[in-house]
Amino acid sequence: MQEDASPFFIGPHRFDADDPARPLLDRRYALVPEPGEQVLGQHRLGVAGQLLGPSESVRAWRLSAPAAVTVTDRRLAYVCPDAELSLVSGRDGRTYARHRRTVRLSRLVSGQIRWQWPSRLELADDPDGGELRVVCDALRTIRQPALALTGPDPVIVALARQVRRAVATFRLVHPELVELSPPERDTLLCRVRGAPGPTRGGVTLPGSLPVEFLSRDDYYRPARDAVTAFPRGRPDSAC
Repeated sequence: MQEDASPFFIGPHRFDADDPARPLLDRRYALVPEPGEQVLGQHRLGVAGQLLGPSESVRAWRLSAPAAVTVTDRRLAYVCPDAELSLVSGRDGRTYARHRRTVRLSRLVSGQIRWQWPSRLELADDPDGGELRVVCDALRTIRQPALALTGPDPVIVALARQVRRAVATFRLVHPELVELSPPERDTLLCRVRGAPGPTRGGVTLPGSLPVEFLSRDDYYRPARDAVTAFPRGRPDSAC
């Protein structure tokens, strides 16, 4: 399905160098697995994009409706067919489409994070339950793009464990994609077979590959207050 638009922090950052545009969807807007790819779980969750820094964190966008989130043995993908893509103001005050094409609103938003990229997971409280942040490192900047998933606390806690094990397993069975030192390999083994772990806090994921901003403007974009980027109307721990 080509009728698609990518939100800030997922489209502008190269989470998948081989497929930078979007996950492949069928005519019902469901994720089409790649050959041999195994689906591990499906959820309906709130989705937002964040940029984490050493002194401040910015929530740059959030979807106006819950998204269908699919976890596989290779990636996490989300699809929201009922969200409207709004425009983001640039430094000069003018308004630009984040997907850098002719200005056009789309009601279908999708994105993905492949398991090469996350450097850590953060599990925190949310006003409506729990929040899982899938955090990546970026080249040439100390700021870290993160995908935040929110929903009922038991669902988010279980999702954190599922993602942790999926990332660790992927890196252990694909040594050609990530280079691991013996201590990093031991840590990933711990992530795969360890106990459920704490219900709050962060966990590192050794062997991650950094993502890259696609535009110089994205490196120097000034911090902004949290916004609704897709309004419908207006409105390290032990194993």
